[in-house]
Amino acid sequence: MSTIIFEKKENLAIITFNRPDVLNSFNREMALELQARLDECENDANVRAILITGEGRAFCAGQDLAEAIAEDAPTIDTIVREHYNPIVKRIRNIEKPIICAVNGVAAGAGANIALCCDIVIASDKASFIQSFSNIGLIPDSGGTFFLPRLVGLQRATAMMFLADKVTADQALQYGMVYKVSSAENLITDALEITTRLSNMPTKGFGLTKRALNESLFNNLDDQLEIEEELQAKAASTYDNQEGINAFLEKRKPIFKGE
Repeated sequence: MSTIIFEKKENLAIITFNRPDVLNSFNREMALELQARLDECENDANVRAILITGEGRAFCAGQDLAEAIAEDAPTIDTIVREHYNPIVKRIRNIEKPIICAVNGVAAGAGANIALCCDIVIASDKASFIQSFSNIGLIPDSGGTFFLPRLVGLQRATAMMFLADKVTADQALQYGMVYKVSSAENLITDALEITTRLSNMPTKGFGLTKRALNESLFNNLDDQLEIEEELQAKAASTYDNQEGINAFLEKRKPIFKGE
């Protein structure tokens, strides 16, 4: 059985973690398959938005500890370098909208992979746990980068030290997720947003994502220059011209992501 269920529907792709018997925890096979599927999405011009979710009652419980302590297991830094860092870099650098539907517990690397996506929607039964401290480790998978920027340094530090469970409603209050849906409606709501985005000017979304990535490091002057540069790129796209023409002609635009 594949560790990832991969589907393409019209202009979007759906990636589903598929190790429900171990709460979708990552082993090497699943990490490498996720990287490959993300690459496929990036290189397929017909895929204009990506949805990531989990099968069963969990989103992802992080690293499969049984694999990590096996006799022939790679060292932890190798796991981080080869499994998780490439996933986070792909999610942030693919210039297409990536939506995450957190259907259940998201712990450790699973929580941080969710939080680095562009838009996060959580089930009302979802929870987020920075579980690393429970086994004497530090947060990885971009956790120490993204979480303080989402919730502030004090709250992020407490979450990482105490490993408290953060409910979906708390995550919404803290700014970790965009929306909370009922468990029954989560995938419907997530697909609605993903489908909507996939039919919008996704080339502009990619440039927006690039600008947001730059904003994490830039001062105001540098960011204004980036906006100037990327606005010129956006203005040269088919979608920009289509949007203007549709406005002037009083019709609905038909965007191509070009």
